[in-house]
Amino acid sequence: MYTPYPEYMMESIKKVEATRKERMSTEPRRLTADEKDALLKEFHPDYKEEAFEEIKVGPNKGQKANKELVHLLHSNSRLLADKVDLDKVDYDVDVLVIGGGGAGSSAAIEAHEAGANVMIVTKLRIGDANTMMAEGGIQAADKENDSPVQHYLDAFGGGHFAAKPELVKRLVMEAPDAIKWLNDLGVEFDKEESGRMITTHGGGTSRKRMHAAKDYSGAEIMRTLRDEVLNRQIPVVEFTSAVELIKDDKGQAAGAVLLNMETGDYLVAKAKTVIIATGGAGRMHYQGFPTSNHYGATADGLVLGYRAGAQLLYQDSIQYHPTGAIYPSQILGALVTEKVRSVGAQLVNAEGEAYIHPLETRDVNASGVIRECKEGRGVEVPGGEQGVWLDTPMIEILGGEGTIEKRIPAMFRMYMNYGIDMRKVPILIYPTLHYQNGGLEIGGEGFTKAIDNLLVAGEAVGGIHGRNRLMGNSLLDIIVFGRNAGKAAAAKAKDVELGTMNLDHIETYAEELKNAGVASGDVSPLLLPKYARHER
Repeated sequence: MYTPYPEYMMESIKKVEATRKERMSTEPRRLTADEKDALLKEFHPDYKEEAFEEIKVGPNKGQKANKELVHLLHSNSRLLADKVDLDKVDYDVDVLVIGGGGAGSSAAIEAHEAGANVMIVTKLRIGDANTMMAEGGIQAADKENDSPVQHYLDAFGGGHFAAKPELVKRLVMEAPDAIKWLNDLGVEFDKEESGRMITTHGGGTSRKRMHAAKDYSGAEIMRTLRDEVLNRQIPVVEFTSAVELIKDDKGQAAGAVLLNMETGDYLVAKAKTVIIATGGAGRMHYQGFPTSNHYGATADGLVLGYRAGAQLLYQDSIQYHPTGAIYPSQILGALVTEKVRSVGAQLVNAEGEAYIHPLETRDVNASGVIRECKEGRGVEVPGGEQGVWLDTPMIEILGGEGTIEKRIPAMFRMYMNYGIDMRKVPILIYPTLHYQNGGLEIGGEGFTKAIDNLLVAGEAVGGIHGRNRLMGNSLLDIIVFGRNAGKAAAAKAKDVELGTMNLDHIETYAEELKNAGVASGDVSPLLLPKYARHER
């Protein structure tokens, strides 16, 4: 008998198997708007008041954010203690891109295409980013039965009508061209024999508009973008972090102070325009949640921009992906792509009940998982935590033998590494900290309002998705807004005349912290997560 789980888990699986036939013939109903609101308010982490604190300084003073982010915003610059000679310029470029993920690479490619002298600086390697971790796909309304208008309605509604309309409009209108651009660069999208792209549903979508490269979509897109950057010989400074923006005496962005992560040396990068593309915040582990994010996702761009005077938007909103791995412990928090549900798997509690529609929006489904576990209908895992089943054998019952290896090979291999054959048994999941809904506020062209010549692209932006993001719209936004930021930065750089560079804003911010009596005593940005445990 095939028993990859402890005996008590196998007993729960028997209940899942016993209800499978009945579940195959029915579909859980969609929740009403009122039911969704009630579920979110009771169980979603964003509604947990004790997890948030008031920001006491800066443009968002008086608003709230997760305690972990507030701590960073209440921390001082490391350059207060370590002085940097801004007259000694190590790099002088038209466009400085901070971040080497999908948004930063797209921006650099387009800036280079426009003739700008562009450079990428990244604290790890180019491609070490959440883009590489994305699996499910990228949305675009490019089929006969779809339209950007329908995509807009799905995205705007899925974000609780909180997104900035001009940003959502740009996202959906430029989506088909983004797919064409990626395809022309060499991204190997899933296609029919005719060459027509295969599209599927995602949570919250009313049409099949998810374009994928199996469940390696982000890795395939990042591979292609990285190769394009390198083939164009765009300079990439790796293992180097931006620790502070530089402004000039006109208040314009004028570059950044960089920290070589290996030597500890500071470097000065002068630039006519600066693009923040630093990604997410998963490694902050808000509220103690595990994360699907890459090692460097520590909200650096939010701190850099905020300290310099840029405003945050929806900084209190985080997406917890409903299906993160919770067993085995070696892959705790690893993303189980929404595509697993889009090809047929159901969410099922310990009693074998399909308690919610599998393609409700992510925030609703995450709240549903948390509810089942808190109310005693979850499956306990070693350590005392609980999860629910994702009934993966349904995929091949519905789609035929071989569907899992063909459509979600990464998931299949990840679980087989631990002796779990998802074709035969369900897998255990629990929400994982996945996406930073909030970030720095931008206008339609990607520029911040408060700081001239400063642009933001990718996950560091707030307002594109509102307070919840639909599957496939993050890979889309890094391309749409990354490309636009690169074009806009290159165009603006032609007319920029920089004045005297300075770091006056960090002294001003330090004084504001002192006057508010909230200085944490730490420095920020964090740069890398702190996992070391020291005995006292």
